[in-house]
Amino acid sequence: MSRDPQPDWLAERFSQGHVADYKPFVFVDGEGVRCSLYVSGCLFACEGCFNEATWSFRYGSPYTDELEERILADLAHESVQGLSLLGGEPFLNTGVCLRLVRRLREQHGRGKDVWCWTGYTFEELAAGSGDKQELLAEVDVLVDGRFEIAHRDLTLPFRGSTNQRVLSVPASLAAGRAVPWTAASKSRST
Repeated sequence: MSRDPQPDWLAERFSQGHVADYKPFVFVDGEGVRCSLYVSGCLFACEGCFNEATWSFRYGSPYTDELEERILADLAHESVQGLSLLGGEPFLNTGVCLRLVRRLREQHGRGKDVWCWTGYTFEELAAGSGDKQELLAEVDVLVDGRFEIAHRDLTLPFRGSTNQRVLSVPASLAAGRAVPWTAASKSRST
């Protein structure tokens, strides 16, 4: 059974500033070509998690200026649609994630999108502590909710269980409720 960390828990209480992995130019962590940062540390401990090694906040290596510059250089490539934040739990690593996303926004504005996977729900994050709300405001697409092995469905795009949602964060924040994300290719044809 997974744990239930509350959204008011500040990342600074847990995060060690470590990242598990960085993968440039991938096609699986969201729509289009992406640069994916996997942060270390997660308190959810969902049964059946596909990335259990990242539960430890000391897993991997420290996030460095050099890694940040490499990620930003890769994101500048014209074929890259955006950044994906995964883990571990990005919302318990807001120091690392906000630092990178703020630099991305300085350089590209909203020209590059940000996808984020979290065990929290949109509602928990929107009502959570300041660091959670700050990161949420920078995210374009949120895949939210704890992975639940009893609801596992490997045919779902971008998520592993039917309780998880793929949400448009700007639309959700504007509406004050969770609004499903619509793929760019689908929205162009409708």
